[in-house]
Amino acid sequence: MTALSADKKTEYTEGVEVPFELYRAVEIFAGSFVCVRADGYATPGDDATGLLFMGVALAHVDNSDGDDGDESVVLRRRGLVKAILDTAITIANVGDSVYLVDDQTVDIVGNTTHDIFAGIIAAYIDTTHAWIDIEPAIRQSDAAAHIADGTAAHAASAISIADAGTFTAQEEMEAALQEIYQHLISEQKFIPIPLTSWMLSDGSNTVTFGGPATDPILDMADGDTDSALRWAWVATSVVAIVNQVPLPPDMDVTKDLVLHLLTKKDADANTVTLASDAYFMDGDTKVEDVTATIAQAFGETIITIAATDIPAGAQTVTIELTPSAHAGDALYMQGSWLEYTSKLLAS
Repeated sequence: MTALSADKKTEYTEGVEVPFELYRAVEIFAGSFVCVRADGYATPGDDATGLLFMGVALAHVDNSDGDDGDESVVLRRRGLVKAILDTAITIANVGDSVYLVDDQTVDIVGNTTHDIFAGIIAAYIDTTHAWIDIEPAIRQSDAAAHIADGTAAHAASAISIADAGTFTAQEEMEAALQEIYQHLISEQKFIPIPLTSWMLSDGSNTVTFGGPATDPILDMADGDTDSALRWAWVATSVVAIVNQVPLPPDMDVTKDLVLHLLTKKDADANTVTLASDAYFMDGDTKVEDVTATIAQAFGETIITIAATDIPAGAQTVTIELTPSAHAGDALYMQGSWLEYTSKLLAS
């Protein structure tokens, strides 16, 4: 087909009354609600799977002895239709969506099984009758009706996703949303703690050489494969180090805060532990001591600060680390970071 090169008279119809071919062996009564099946043939309205409401029959048509398409029925697809409600309603139901019960009855949300959307209550008549605006159901694109509809027919669980980028194995929106939210609330987030920011408990800088031999120092000598924050192997080398870490505003204080340390000991001569005290904000009440045992090879030492010990609105945490006696082992810390869980923002 090619583009026009001259005027053309295009056929036009208001679309208020449209003929539909009937499904085999069905009878349509005048004034009844009519649906189409997945194969496109018209059938009496019903609370059944795979049906889509199409309008109200203008005349009686009997295809009881016919095959698919032997007869056609003309349907009205616009306007207000007086309908029977299967469950008693009140004037407060004006504006509610309704769904097919059978070919002459509708009901409000929660009272049907397959939720075949048939329109919106436009006016209240009495407890079992109402004027139904069928046009939103015919159009199937009335955003307000779909948003207000709390049933599975229009919920996220009924919406498929194309996923052109093949990012998920999920096939419908609800499952994909659950996957996304679970990822967001379980995503690991880290606050790096540079080794150079650790200080002695008296405020001295750990990079300063020339202090007592028992003090931990940041040993970054050229060619030293053990470059790290190091406590010497003498009995009195149990000096604490401290660090104050700003906490991010997206931190969920209802979840644990985890301190990760990359540590090792020298000769495996002692059972060496590292005790951690934590103080939040400017308070002087410490969180209960947590002690971790240091392995001989470099590896992660994990110290968990329980969520129950984290105050609401915490903006900083001060961490103090104190080694146990280790006269036969030097103790090394080559990295440090805090792991936290971010909260989902409500607005």
